[in-house]
Amino acid sequence: MTNDNAFSELGLGSDATEREVKAAWRRLVSQWHPDRNSSADAVARMQRINRAFEEIRNAGFRASPEVADPPVDEPAETQAEEEPTEPRRRPIQRKVKLTLEEAASGCIKALRGRTTLTCATCDGAGHQVLGGNCTHCGGSGAIAKRNFFGWPGGMTECAACHGGGIAQRTCPDCQGAGTQVRAYQLKVRIPPGVRQGDLLHVDGRRARGNPPPADLEIRVELLAHEFFELDEDGTIRCEVPVDGFAWIANRTIDVPTLMGLKQVALRRDRLSYSLPGLGFPAKRRGANADHIVIVKPVFPEALTAEQEHLLSHLIASASGEGGEPTDKRLRAWSRKQRAWARGAGRASKEQ
Repeated sequence: MTNDNAFSELGLGSDATEREVKAAWRRLVSQWHPDRNSSADAVARMQRINRAFEEIRNAGFRASPEVADPPVDEPAETQAEEEPTEPRRRPIQRKVKLTLEEAASGCIKALRGRTTLTCATCDGAGHQVLGGNCTHCGGSGAIAKRNFFGWPGGMTECAACHGGGIAQRTCPDCQGAGTQVRAYQLKVRIPPGVRQGDLLHVDGRRARGNPPPADLEIRVELLAHEFFELDEDGTIRCEVPVDGFAWIANRTIDVPTLMGLKQVALRRDRLSYSLPGLGFPAKRRGANADHIVIVKPVFPEALTAEQEHLLSHLIASASGEGGEPTDKRLRAWSRKQRAWARGAGRASKEQ
């Protein structure tokens, strides 16, 4: 095969550079390798592709064109084309589960994982081309099969060169798999105020330690809380069961908040209490919303004898002379009720 025919076999012009030749060879190998192409002429085409590559390689690759330096008295408008940088890989999708406390104040999460990459040593081929004819098949890409008695029985693809005819070896880095599994580990700072479904982007190039091979896209998932419910405006709501007698007595209780336990003074005329600024951030890095506490007074299902005695004493203490209630609200109601009863009694007698 002449040098010009070799370039034509790879679909290139005779002025193609080394990078263009290798790219064309890898593309054609991926298309015509018998492991991937079941057509009848795949083996023959694969042999021609490898021979063309070897012919160009032995003749020497053409150097990349260089751009002459511009004249000193004229500004340079066009410089030599730079080697393109490797494109960024598709971001790695991850989820991070946060408690409401972690999401409200921000936190640092350690992420670990594994990702499968194309082997950089062999570009995913699983083998490396050594050059020259394969010693097992003499460059033909095929070897004679032998039947049970040792007699020739047709031809089969050479396993050593995969039908290419060119000497090669199994890639030492991926052991022929064409891929490598890479572990990564990094710490990610979660900003305060993130919500359910928020998407956080982490630049993998800036990660320290053992960074991932690509950027990370982290989806936030808020865990259900044992006590709290989060409103859209950042308000935290919490229902707290309290001793009914303590509620009547206006006692002080401890209630849970995102900032820890806080004291609330009960009032027997109120069931809802607002704690300003103790809720979730209304906006990221903004002021916190309120924390709403809803108390649920709990009374005994059955009173003890002592409790019955104390309640009877308490009821009696709320009445003045003649059994008239001391509280003006109850006294007014009692008077209205007696007046109504008297009127209803007279009407019944007249009938």
